[in-house]
Amino acid sequence: MTSTFEIYVVASPGLEPQMLQEVVEAGFPDPVLQQGGVSFEGTWEDVWRANLVLRGATRVLARVGEFMAFHLAQLDKRSRKFPWGDVLRSDVPVRVEVATSRKSKIYHAGAASQRIEKALTQEHGITISPDADVAIKVRIDDNKVTISIDTSGESLHKRGHKEAVGKAPMRETLAALMLRACGYDGNESVLDPMCGSGTFLIEAAEIAAGLIPGRSRDFAFMKLATFDPARWSILCRMANTRKAIDHHFYGSDRDAGAVRMAHSNATRAGVQNEIDFQNCNASDIQRPDGPPGLVICNPPYGARISNQKMLFGIYAGLGEKLRKDFAGWRVGLVTSDPALAKATKLPFKSKGPPIPHGGIKVWLFQTDPLPDATKGQI
Repeated sequence: MTSTFEIYVVASPGLEPQMLQEVVEAGFPDPVLQQGGVSFEGTWEDVWRANLVLRGATRVLARVGEFMAFHLAQLDKRSRKFPWGDVLRSDVPVRVEVATSRKSKIYHAGAASQRIEKALTQEHGITISPDADVAIKVRIDDNKVTISIDTSGESLHKRGHKEAVGKAPMRETLAALMLRACGYDGNESVLDPMCGSGTFLIEAAEIAAGLIPGRSRDFAFMKLATFDPARWSILCRMANTRKAIDHHFYGSDRDAGAVRMAHSNATRAGVQNEIDFQNCNASDIQRPDGPPGLVICNPPYGARISNQKMLFGIYAGLGEKLRKDFAGWRVGLVTSDPALAKATKLPFKSKGPPIPHGGIKVWLFQTDPLPDATKGQI
């Protein structure tokens, strides 16, 4: 339990700096920013905690070993000698996923998978199943074979709370990183005028309440030989606390069914009392009482609605409302079309990198606190 190895936290491309910030704040040692995620040296207990507490992580990989292999026979031999039993249980099925690079002499991923699977079954009595919860991820790059275990199982965006979803739902992990990118730290109100299934608001309320994201689900690492249920129970008790919140969250949607879904999801997450949901058009939202906060939303865009004229009208109406009534509030807007963002006439800063979402690329457009329209500043 005390020996260390490389732990790789996978994050949404384009939001790796926000993932690094979260890993640092969670107290993991000396994290390194990488393409597609963040890595650090840690123990198995660090693996468990990363799965449990990191909101932006898509999954957590434990890099348990590596060796050189220049041909399939060498891969077969060294796979048979690899200490799989230190990590894997013989009574738990696994699946093997291999990725190869052009720089390696072993270039056929299927043949490489077969050699490793035979080593697992013949030398260690481990069953191979395509539906196994435990995945062994193998990368062969420049003839170096790196063995990682996917310790998460199902993607970490599946918190266990959001059963009802609409079209093109925002993943919880993506929403958490976008909230962080907008400077949200749990200490202000958040409003989503097109809330859909409520993801942004539920994540924001959980952050404010100090609720850990993995509190309601299981993980693949629970089926590994390295898992200690007693230590895990202690870790969960230490992490599972709740803070009082002195501000509120606001969600609305023109679709009454979406509002019902969002409220149900919030109830399952235990934050229904912190969020006010309303059925109305985005252009009819009202500024909440109290200090300014963050408006963030994932409006429909071209891939979801074919009527471009209607889309531009929706964005223009939202922008007009925010410019008129939301002085002091910051805005974060997710869209795949910069022209739609421009239609709001909001003073967006330069857009960041593209972010994969639902099979397309989107951008997170952000403003500084909006100026007061009544003073002739816009």
